Amino acid sequence: MDIFEAIILGVIQGLTEFLPVSSSGHLELAKAILGDESLPEDSLLFTVVLHFATALSTIVIFRKDIWLILKGLLQFKWNEDAQFSLKIILSMLPAVFVGLFFEEELESLFGGQILLVGCMLLLTAFLLLLADRSKSTNKKVSFSNALVIGLAQAVAILPGISRSGATISTSVILGNDKSKAARFSFLMVVPLILGKMAKDILSGEIDYGNDQLIPLSFGFLAAFVSGLVACTWMIRLVRNSQLKYFALYCLVVGALAIAVSLYYS
Repeated sequence: MDIFEAIILGVIQGLTEFLPVSSSGHLELAKAILGDESLPEDSLLFTVVLHFATALSTIVIFRKDIWLILKGLLQFKWNEDAQFSLKIILSMLPAVFVGLFFEEELESLFGGQILLVGCMLLLTAFLLLLADRSKSTNKKVSFSNALVIGLAQAVAILPGISRSGATISTSVILGNDKSKAARFSFLMVVPLILGKMAKDILSGEIDYGNDQLIPLSFGFLAAFVSGLVACTWMIRLVRNSQLKYFALYCLVVGALAIAVSLYYS
């Protein structure tokens, strides 16, 4: 992988991690277009680096919220911060369960599954349209809502289903405030990303060479900067009910992916 490809994939990861268009789906499409032939170990290392970059951009933007969450856990008081912390933990459980017990099955769905990506992008478009039509409220995410949103996050592990799109849409459809839904969606994924990174690093399957340092660095910076922009932008878009534009985008890209896949099959 050269510097140009690393930057392109980094920007795609940074933007699509937060914008509701599926980061995994777009990375699969980008790799197919670029003809990526990286070894599995190289691809895994690059994925870990890009995910760390987007996690870091989330931490930077929500640093005050994350500090409150940590305080809520450490103070052992049943206040609003502690409750929010437990909701975040509850929302993580479905994805953790799926990741631990169905890892091999999930990995088989990645790597050139363009037809699947296209179909799942159409599903993402449908969810976004439903969310965009929902009325604005002041409701906070409840414990039962957190579990349902967590289930949506687990389903969004599939390539082509937007994690942010699925979780924000589910939260809004449940009647939660749109700004609070976006905030909860972005915060709930940080522990999962860091946990998955730790698991991949400890697995011993990552191979690193000095020749990879420059492409990795450019990919990291591209994902981090674009992640900062996309995260800030997405909060405003959700608040202003502008998800329909992303629904249209997912519909077009999904249809094109399906058409191309069927044409070459």
